[in-house]
Amino acid sequence: MEGNKPTTVMCTVLAIDHSNLSYRACSLCERTLPDTPNSICRFCNSFNPSSSSSSSSSKRLFRLLVSIATDTKVLNVICFDRAARILFGCSADEFFDFAKIHPFAAANAGLILEGEMFKMTLSKPKNGNAQHLRAVSVLPLRTGFQPAIVSLRELYGVRASS
Repeated sequence: MEGNKPTTVMCTVLAIDHSNLSYRACSLCERTLPDTPNSICRFCNSFNPSSSSSSSSSKRLFRLLVSIATDTKVLNVICFDRAARILFGCSADEFFDFAKIHPFAAANAGLILEGEMFKMTLSKPKNGNAQHLRAVSVLPLRTGFQPAIVSLRELYGVRASS
């Protein structure tokens, strides 16, 4: 990739690191919170209870490490929340709750997405310490593509909540 100009590639998902798909974020400023319950954001000082019953509670956002293959190379890219929602078809909170009930859901989501082809726009990270390209946008190339949560609900016999 030349300079900071985003590049669009056609690629295939080879694997997704399913060990840590999301992180807790402040409900106000969306900065990363520690995984401890009832955190105070060190950036905006807001209180973030971990309970989802409060409107000011913390939320989960996706951060996926995805290995992709283009026509010329294999890359590891990070898909943050907006791009990852295309792959998963739900919010990180919804997936986290689903995975609590179905412990192998994250691993199965990786298997479901393996081999899928996408058009991805990649950009270099703004943070100089970051090591992976960012997937800025993700567009499925297969007409019948279903997000991971749809296939997982079918696999586990779970109806979609309305």
